Amino acid sequence: MAAQTSLLHTSGLTIGYQAGKGKTKVIAGPLDLELHAGQLICLLGPNGCGKSTLLRTIAGLQHPLNGEIILDGAALKKLKPAQVARKISLVLTDNVRSGNLDVYSLISLGRYPYSGWLGILTEQDKLIIEQAIRATHTAAFLGRKMDSLSDGECQKVMLARAMAQDTPLIILDEPTAHLDLPSRIQLMRLLHQLAKETNKAILLSTHELDLALQVADQIWLMSNGGHLDAGLPEELVLNGSFQQAFDKDGIAFDAASGTFNIHYTGKRNIKVTGEGIAAFWTKKALVRNGFNISLSDENELSVSVSGEGPDSLWTIQQNNKTTIYTSLREFLDTL
Repeated sequence: MAAQTSLLHTSGLTIGYQAGKGKTKVIAGPLDLELHAGQLICLLGPNGCGKSTLLRTIAGLQHPLNGEIILDGAALKKLKPAQVARKISLVLTDNVRSGNLDVYSLISLGRYPYSGWLGILTEQDKLIIEQAIRATHTAAFLGRKMDSLSDGECQKVMLARAMAQDTPLIILDEPTAHLDLPSRIQLMRLLHQLAKETNKAILLSTHELDLALQVADQIWLMSNGGHLDAGLPEELVLNGSFQQAFDKDGIAFDAASGTFNIHYTGKRNIKVTGEGIAAFWTKKALVRNGFNISLSDENELSVSVSGEGPDSLWTIQQNNKTTIYTSLREFLDTL
């Protein structure tokens, strides 16, 4: 279990921006949110719902329209920038690409709130930098220039800089935006691991719903119109919040599998019986080919899937006739 040390909470927080002289645009609120040490919190929602605005407001980069943010027992608005820099580290979406900056130098910049303008690193600073490097697995490319790194490597370096800043709260705005699938999985797994091992709170915005469901301790789910649901990933699935937030235009969230169904309801019903991997992927193939998976025994068409891998069998019952197929392709071609 993550430690329940309250690190940050908001009270009646309303976020937005100035939309002209004397006018404000409210994006969301009032919001009562809480962050705890040792937790990974994923902020999800459609484009334009206000995720980045919420992160920037919590980080102190823009003022709230109303309400209060309490950071480590103190009102955020009363803290000086240098004080905030020792409490919150921020990693934005844009990668740092500087041909003259090597990896170690960039990571070392995380010690700026402590070293000041001169940038003189103490032995304690160097020890914290080394710990950040080990935690983020960036030692292999310390001597390289930033513009020689892949997107995945660059994102790890930015995370190492945030770790070197050694703040109790790390905020990341879409850290997986420029990464391929393996890199996205590795980074999300690393963030989950760091939250547990360092007892830091890590708050990130992401579109990786499937990964967030697997690694997040809490999910903040924003929707257009300013509404936000917060809770355990499983709670938000079970109470229908995900379905309400994402179901539209023929794209439906399937609570049973934690994934999206992008196909329209099929015109023909078929009952599928069987357990295991072969049965699971048989259902996927049938939905893609225009069938609706039904639980009713009154269907004119049913298939039983048995076995696994090369030993799988598909047995069709139709019009009192039984036919057995030894491959999924042969089974689908017949239908």
